[in-house]
Amino acid sequence: MKLGLQIPNFTWPNGPAALGNELAAVARTADQAGFEYIAPMDHFFQIRNVGPAENDMLEAYTTLGFLAAHTERAKLLTLITGVHYRQPGLLAKTMTTLDVLSGGRAMIGIGAGWNEEESRGLGFPFPPTAERFEILEETLLYLLQTWSDDEGPFSSKHIHAERLLSSPQPLTRPHPPIMIGGGGEKKTLRFVAKYAQACNLFNTPDLKHKLDVLKEHCETEGRDYNEITKTVYQVLDIGENGEKTGELIDELGRLHELGFDVAIGAVPSVPRLDALEKIGADVIPVAEAF
Repeated sequence: MKLGLQIPNFTWPNGPAALGNELAAVARTADQAGFEYIAPMDHFFQIRNVGPAENDMLEAYTTLGFLAAHTERAKLLTLITGVHYRQPGLLAKTMTTLDVLSGGRAMIGIGAGWNEEESRGLGFPFPPTAERFEILEETLLYLLQTWSDDEGPFSSKHIHAERLLSSPQPLTRPHPPIMIGGGGEKKTLRFVAKYAQACNLFNTPDLKHKLDVLKEHCETEGRDYNEITKTVYQVLDIGENGEKTGELIDELGRLHELGFDVAIGAVPSVPRLDALEKIGADVIPVAEAF
């Protein structure tokens, strides 16, 4: 089982002036410790279960470009981009640029989005839920065509483009892996089965059921369920002095037994580096041996 570091909080003790140097150190340490993924959130206001909206928040794709320059091996993605935040042409070009400049380490995390407060606050369109899911599916088709040999026009209910030219193409072929976040059983998990290389679910009591639903969608779509990387959001908390390491390992083992390949989550003590180093030494080797 692989581990990924999510960074949901940028309100750090030394403030914005130190943030660049501290984030670079976090990224280097996580990369060297063996984290397989590094992922900021894609939000513009802080979200309610992390802190008040006014807390510091960095734009995700600028941050990923910065992280690419300070890492060598970890895959880079957002957890998770709301589809309504960026026009599909901009999103495709941004992802391609990240993949090229990172040496083929980009992965797109995408979903229907949910945070109405920041969208209304900043003036982003926030269509109704059903429409956002329409846009999500159309965007997935747009991305897949952009990253293919077909640069012809694209037309759907919400998107109209005359030429999907993408030069250069991503280094990752056939395209950067697509992760779809969310556990909606009728649409989200069906989209995973139809279009994605990975899913991301929260660690809730119905995890096994969600995987069973995904398996049913794979059967309907004629997709090999085992091709899809199953990721789960799990806070990677080893305690102040490592006292919760065994508890975390046990939970990772349980998640692996359920069928998950990757656990991605925040490390509460970041930007301190010691917990990342301890996870690299004491948790990652155990998890990879499951």
